[in-house]
Amino acid sequence: MNGAVPGEPVKTDKNSRRGNWGNQIEFILTSVGYAVGLGNVWRFPYLCYRNGGGAFMFPYFIMLVFCGIPLFFLELSFGQFASQGCLGVWRISPMFKGVGYGMMVVSTYIGIYYNVVICIAFYYFFSSMTNLLPWTYCNNPWNTPTCNGVVTPRGINNTLANVTRSLVTGAAEVAVEVVNKTKRTSPSEEYWKHYVLQISDDIGNFGEVRLPILGCLAVSWVVVFLCLIRGVKSSGKVVYFTATFPYVVLTILFIRGITLEGAVTGIKYYLTPQWHKILDAKVWGDAASQIFYSLGCAWGGLITMASYNKFHNNCYRDSIIISITNCATSVYAGFVIFSILGFMAHHLNVDVSEVADHGPGLAFVAYPEALTLLPISPLWSLLFFFMLILLGLGTQFCLLETLVTAIVDEIGTDWIVRNKTVVTGGVAIVGFLLGVPLTTQAGIYWLLLMDNYAASFSLVIISCIMCICIMYVYGHKKYFKDVEMMLGFPPPIFFRVCWRFVSPIIISFILIFTVIQYKPITYNDYVYPGWSLAIGFLMAMSSVICIPIYALYKIAKSEGTTFLERLKNSCKPDVKWGPALSEHRIGLYATPGSEGEVEVRPLKEELKEKEKEDEKRDEISLTIQGSNGSTAHNTTPSA
Repeated sequence: MNGAVPGEPVKTDKNSRRGNWGNQIEFILTSVGYAVGLGNVWRFPYLCYRNGGGAFMFPYFIMLVFCGIPLFFLELSFGQFASQGCLGVWRISPMFKGVGYGMMVVSTYIGIYYNVVICIAFYYFFSSMTNLLPWTYCNNPWNTPTCNGVVTPRGINNTLANVTRSLVTGAAEVAVEVVNKTKRTSPSEEYWKHYVLQISDDIGNFGEVRLPILGCLAVSWVVVFLCLIRGVKSSGKVVYFTATFPYVVLTILFIRGITLEGAVTGIKYYLTPQWHKILDAKVWGDAASQIFYSLGCAWGGLITMASYNKFHNNCYRDSIIISITNCATSVYAGFVIFSILGFMAHHLNVDVSEVADHGPGLAFVAYPEALTLLPISPLWSLLFFFMLILLGLGTQFCLLETLVTAIVDEIGTDWIVRNKTVVTGGVAIVGFLLGVPLTTQAGIYWLLLMDNYAASFSLVIISCIMCICIMYVYGHKKYFKDVEMMLGFPPPIFFRVCWRFVSPIIISFILIFTVIQYKPITYNDYVYPGWSLAIGFLMAMSSVICIPIYALYKIAKSEGTTFLERLKNSCKPDVKWGPALSEHRIGLYATPGSEGEVEVRPLKEELKEKEKEDEKRDEISLTIQGSNGSTAHNTTPSA
């Protein structure tokens, strides 16, 4: 049997009902694929870019050490101990099950817009299957007079294009072009805005659905569904490719990037700290949110993935390996991106800070433009966007599995366990339909709104409440014993201190500073209207509001005559809390009932039988002692 230890029963540590990972490598690769996503190539370099280059590294690593890794280990141990998804684990304290629902809401939002980013990567991938990348020159129907390419800055292609445009639009536009030479727009930027997105002028002006993007969205959801058709059994095999191949592509692009002229300038900007930025609370807020965003803390995915581990798996070791791999990948991807930005800045004779605009612009504007300057540019473009697709899919697998596992574990009937594929297909279809508005001409505005609000401070609140619940409501001593029972050793003292004090305090301060220094989001020169920001806040609060609503519901349903009694009973661990398999329910969790259940009646009967055995033992003792007459008070009256 795979992974069986000599001398142990074959079924030990195997959860035949829910299933387990095929082997530990599958879990590691899946978790790496989950944590290492588009955020490493898109969001992390952009945050460095916005927050003063190397200055961002300091708070980033502080947050990693004191928040990221401890919370990562906490969630892995939490899910592995109970072998339940993000809803089932809250048997630890039923009143806090709203935290699990909040995680599901966050994963739903992220899953919707994340797949739209993947589908745009698919679109660029298919567009790269040509001899000449379509965003190379400015002689296309969608280009404007301000377009100025980098391949042949004022070469024959642009000259012919300008002549053609002047014949159509008149000499006035040529004059505008001359005036706006300093306000350059690149062909890749115009391809992104005017051809791919055909972006509207307002978030409320949806326009039409971009059918090519809609088709790519359908493709991406079909791919995700097929890879998860057998749950972790099928996704665990796919990750051997999706989690490793991006590193091959990153290395190829890194080697090419550092050989470009001006690359050193970009890397210097990336590594040189602008220390005055350290005093800005927004930098620390960005660092904290990026740790949550990148590692996947408070999404529910870590709990879900760990729930398929064998009970005695060393998740402490796994948490260190995965966290460090994730953050090292972010830093490595930063070198790749900034070497290209330095090259672009050198070519355009501008500062590195002026090359790219915002968020997706790094992945879909700056880098594609740089790719046009490389020999055999379509090949490099195919590799780059294939890497983005794989990085995105690795995260999307876990987001979908989180929702499916929560639904299946919560309902728990034999039919739904057997027909998990149907649930997976249903969730995929709903996700596709909810993503359709993001494929309209206003889709990019909504995508950025969801990215900024749906998975920002709500993650911080959810993580903080999770720490408080486990450490203070359930009890840190009990949880440390649970981890020791599972791993064979207690959590290291550093993690115990972080779980109880450091992480919650840092998270709370970051949340306060983020709220104080809040600034409404913008997209280039576009300012979001107030009603859209209100929707953003509603999205953020929709995950957090689950926590108090469910808590009030649970208190109302709990036994007790007073509010305090109901509150106390709703916080107590459920009778089903503990290891899922009976062979692991030892010590406090040892029960004579069925798997995972405590039956009161058999326990009373066992105590009665034990009392009868004690009485018989006393009678035998009295009889033996009375027969030899050794003590007068031990003889019976009949003797």
